[in-house]
Amino acid sequence: MNLVYRNESTLFRISWALSAIFWLGLVVGTLGIALVYGLLLFVAYLFAHSGFISYVKGHGVKLSREQLPDLHERLKRCCGTLDIDEVPEAYVLNAHGLLNALATRFLRRHYVVLFSDIIDALESRPSAIDFYIGHELGHIKRGHLRWAWFLAPARLLPLLGAAYSRAREYTCDLHGLACCQEPRDAAFGLAVLAAGERSWDKLDLARYADQSGVTGGFWMSFHELIGDYPWLTKRMKRLIAAGGARDVAFPGRHPFAWFLALFVPRVGGGAGGGIAGAMMAVAMVGVLAAIAIPNFVKFQLRAELAGAGPVVVDVRNRATEYIYDHQQLPPSLEAMGLAPDLSNQTVSEVFVSDTSLVVALREDLKAAVAGKQIVLTPYVEDGELLWDCSTDFGDPALEQEACATDYGMYSAMLAEEARESAGGAASSPWAAPNAEVCSAEYRQTSAWQGLGEAGQDRLREACNAWKLQQLEQQVGAG
Repeated sequence: MNLVYRNESTLFRISWALSAIFWLGLVVGTLGIALVYGLLLFVAYLFAHSGFISYVKGHGVKLSREQLPDLHERLKRCCGTLDIDEVPEAYVLNAHGLLNALATRFLRRHYVVLFSDIIDALESRPSAIDFYIGHELGHIKRGHLRWAWFLAPARLLPLLGAAYSRAREYTCDLHGLACCQEPRDAAFGLAVLAAGERSWDKLDLARYADQSGVTGGFWMSFHELIGDYPWLTKRMKRLIAAGGARDVAFPGRHPFAWFLALFVPRVGGGAGGGIAGAMMAVAMVGVLAAIAIPNFVKFQLRAELAGAGPVVVDVRNRATEYIYDHQQLPPSLEAMGLAPDLSNQTVSEVFVSDTSLVVALREDLKAAVAGKQIVLTPYVEDGELLWDCSTDFGDPALEQEACATDYGMYSAMLAEEARESAGGAASSPWAAPNAEVCSAEYRQTSAWQGLGEAGQDRLREACNAWKLQQLEQQVGAG
């Protein structure tokens, strides 16, 4: 069976010749400057398409002997049938309701992506999946992806560009048919696109194929002539005929439709027969948007949240010192020696609650992060005063960004220094610190003055360690 649609080779040669003339004229006419812009366009394409490939690799399931082995075996068998030496990477991807598959090429490597919904829809007739695998491998076998950039100028031309696209689809349908052990499996595979995942097995294939008899009218002729895909009814009739080695005939297209289509450049998709192409375009654009837009928004939010970092660190450090000295949370910012207003481009206010310090965000930022505040709560662990940072953002990544500071480092350092410095003779006040020698009143006595500067430092450090122990006991009792 010939797997190439009768018009494809002719349309390819015409497209190749016209594209070669265009590229040659562009390079010569611009003295090579067009090559620079072409390189920039290619780099932009790499970044855009790499996002889609990364999405597929990051979210899809790669077929292998261990992962979905039945589909992997079908892929290998179909490659053998079509004489494709290098088996392309293949993935199953959740396309959220889209029923199709696609083949793509990135940096000389080919990929086949099967949408999970088409696999689920054909669960009762898995052999029909061979049609989709073979169809996408047909694009690889015929070099449709390899020549895409070079043929782009000719594919913009009215009639020619769309005609070549439709011819490619007919060719790939024949490749899909060749991969099916039973010709009827290919027709059932195509039926899913027509009737959907639940009703395809109730479809009368012959009756559906006969619907192609009405495609000769003006409107149907016009929209097929400007579309990349033939009408599904015509594809079905060709598949059934090819499976039985029979000729097929369709109504001639309306003459005025041909004339009008001469003035419509190919833009891809098109009404009617281009619906599948439009669906694929929407899917790829949606995937790229799903990658780019959230990442860009998060980048902006992280930049705005950065303004809260210095405030959070300053408040936490001052509160640590206050807790060491008073064994309780500070009642206000002023008690910690801070200004009453710490607002900036990110923070609207800072206040002390019953058990925590709260850094509230500005109103315009609240809506963007779906949250209102950063909360710092002190706790004692292994004799160290530490801080728990939490938010109501609802996004772990943004919370990690807001709470990136190591809140335990400062208090742990002070506690460690206090423990290392504490000690001395039994008669010295720092040997057994208590509430009396660690009080503010004691620092006004002659005993304090008699310790000298070095003794005062040792007592202050010992008292810090003692206060930590008292705080830990109070927290544990509470």
